[in-house]
Amino acid sequence: MRKLLLLFCFSLFTIYCSAQNFDFGRITHDDNDFDRNKLDSNANAVVLREFGTSSMQVSDRTNSINIYFEYHVKIKIYNKEGYDQANVIIPIYKDDSREEIITDIKASTFNYENGRFVETIMDKKAIFNEVRSKYATLTKFTLPNIKDGSIIEYSYRLESPNIFNFKTWNFQTDIPKVYSEYLVNIPAIYNYNVSLRGFQKLSSTKSEVARECLRLNGTPIDCSKIWYVMKDIPAFVEEDYMTAASNFKSAINFELSDQVTTTGSRISYTKTWKDVDYELVNERNFGSQMKRKDIYKDLLPSTLKNASDDLSKAKAIYNFVKNQIKWNNYYGKYSEDNIKKALDMRSGNVADVNLNLIAALSAANFDTEAVMLSTRDNGTVNKLFPIISDFNYLVAKVNIGDKSYMLDATEPLLPFGLLPLRCINDQGRVINLKKPSYWIDLVAAQKSSTSYVLQGKLNIDGTISGTIITHSTGYEAFNKRKAIKKSNSIDDYVEKLDESMAKIKILKHEIRNLDSVENTLTEIYEVEFASQSSADKDELYFNPFMISPVAKNPFNLASRTYPVDLGSSSDTRTLINIELPGKYELKEKPKDLAIALPNAGGKYLLKTGIEDNLISLSQIMQLNKATYMPEEYLYLKEFYSKIIQNQKAELLLKKVK
Repeated sequence: MRKLLLLFCFSLFTIYCSAQNFDFGRITHDDNDFDRNKLDSNANAVVLREFGTSSMQVSDRTNSINIYFEYHVKIKIYNKEGYDQANVIIPIYKDDSREEIITDIKASTFNYENGRFVETIMDKKAIFNEVRSKYATLTKFTLPNIKDGSIIEYSYRLESPNIFNFKTWNFQTDIPKVYSEYLVNIPAIYNYNVSLRGFQKLSSTKSEVARECLRLNGTPIDCSKIWYVMKDIPAFVEEDYMTAASNFKSAINFELSDQVTTTGSRISYTKTWKDVDYELVNERNFGSQMKRKDIYKDLLPSTLKNASDDLSKAKAIYNFVKNQIKWNNYYGKYSEDNIKKALDMRSGNVADVNLNLIAALSAANFDTEAVMLSTRDNGTVNKLFPIISDFNYLVAKVNIGDKSYMLDATEPLLPFGLLPLRCINDQGRVINLKKPSYWIDLVAAQKSSTSYVLQGKLNIDGTISGTIITHSTGYEAFNKRKAIKKSNSIDDYVEKLDESMAKIKILKHEIRNLDSVENTLTEIYEVEFASQSSADKDELYFNPFMISPVAKNPFNLASRTYPVDLGSSSDTRTLINIELPGKYELKEKPKDLAIALPNAGGKYLLKTGIEDNLISLSQIMQLNKATYMPEEYLYLKEFYSKIIQNQKAELLLKKVK
């Protein structure tokens, strides 16, 4: 028992000393010679050590309590692919009255030359700020004299008024780390809910009481001093089809639960949804705007004059708001000013647009609600207790008969009832003006579907000419419509499409229902492409997968600890019929396949054949789930691998004499 106690004490002493001994510019031969194979043989750079500390003090600038965060890191760079670690970006946030301040930026590059370490100090002129939005600024700098084998080191100090979330510490980033340590000093008058996200475990932790770390109105306050340490941390590798990486990276998060004032009273920040509902319904830029039916009283008669039933009326209102108010590309759950101003100015943030939609639908006597949500790149919300800052977006929900539709009027090219993919993220909170709020699943209302039909013929000169007809619905149609609208013209879009398909030449084109977003998007292309002759002049071959091939496996990790989130299920079908000028036999072809994912997760079917001078190929690829769990990852990886391998095969035809 005595040995265990001594070991534990030694461990705590080691933690304490590691922070104290992390002096800037103290580069060692162990740093320079660090073998990345100990962590990741493929690493382009490795964090040798990082240390951060957060404390709360009264700001001399604002005379209010702010968080003071200090960060210090040392990174070994191995090759050119790791040079981007020298490009540092620090986000600085602000609102209408409060903002974060960054100071004391210090950065140097160390290179081992002629038996000694040579330091290149970054010039302060290399630091600049980029305004990202009205709420965020990026402080940027690049360390100088970067080479293979360089060690970079930098530190800075950040002052933040955001005491609610304290300061998150990200143990896991895009490169591996040898050692990461975070020290927090939390005054006893503040109580935080602390959570460790991700799949990596803490190596050690320690806490002690720091006496009189803060003084408020002459009253001394003790602090909880807590160390969190993690060692040998693998890089977090982002891959296609995932929501915010912050959902899965290992990190320490803090959320303020309650506060004790110097007079002894307690302020609770962990509210019930009943409390939040009351606040939102009476909030000037939220509930009060939902009630603004008056501004649509004179606008609705002309909008609804050709609508005969409730669904067509709701669609007419939805289209009216989409056309009247342009989204200014800012997210938000609150109106920036008021929805009448947004309507008059014909521009507004997400909440301005969709609160207008809610008010207009309510004015037409529809049962309408607001849905607060967090977008895919913002992370999931905490459902244990209400944290309004977790939400960054707002959409409308209208109930018609026994069906409900969620609507976002910020995207003119989306059909009624289909949310943008950015909104398909776990659950949202439905806010009703008269009833308690509740959770709702955020799922795609439509399957993403595409069908390709090629009807062609083989000409005597070896070319194949015909017509490709493509039908698209769901997100596939939305993405194509956006791409077409982004081009200068339809002709310009088709020209770029033609250039992207090296083996197919588009001769004529027609696109139907481009603006009729409730209908299937139809593309009709008259095309021509050449087959290839073999040494035998009576033989020719071509790859039948020139239409929408699966060219790359999106899943390449050995394993994946987070879900594959596609956003919606999908169905892609290809049918090719080519008429042959005479009798041919099919000497080689891709293998007919019928493969399936477990638990009815999807399937791939391929069949190729020749009959009565007609060669045909039928291909179906279905992914029946919007989300696949980590344990299904390897099945998906193998599924795609088999498809890609089979699509490398070609059709070989031989003329029958």
